[in-house]
Amino acid sequence: MNKPDIFEQIDQMEERMGIAHAELGDLKKKIVALLEENKRLSIENQQLRKLMRQEEGSTANESGNIEEAAPLIGEGYDNLARLYMEGFHICNVYYGHLRTEGDCLFCLSFLNK
Repeated sequence: MNKPDIFEQIDQMEERMGIAHAELGDLKKKIVALLEENKRLSIENQQLRKLMRQEEGSTANESGNIEEAAPLIGEGYDNLARLYMEGFHICNVYYGHLRTEGDCLFCLSFLNK
């Protein structure tokens, strides 16, 4: 084998590894997007089920002339805190994205207001 052949093979291998690395990065981005969508849909599903239960309860209350309870104060804050605890950003910088590297100072400062 000649030295130029070896260097040519190394260059070709390096190019193939670069392509494989780029494909792996693309797959990783797609997985993150799918995980975010899955979590968002799970939360939406929970909220829809909660609304359905509330509507069923309010229908029963209307037939019995029982007043509905007023919405809880701070419910929005509780929802944001729950989203943060489930691993999502609630800050205006990365809102809705998964937190992959631990706590976010922006989110924490928003929760402490």
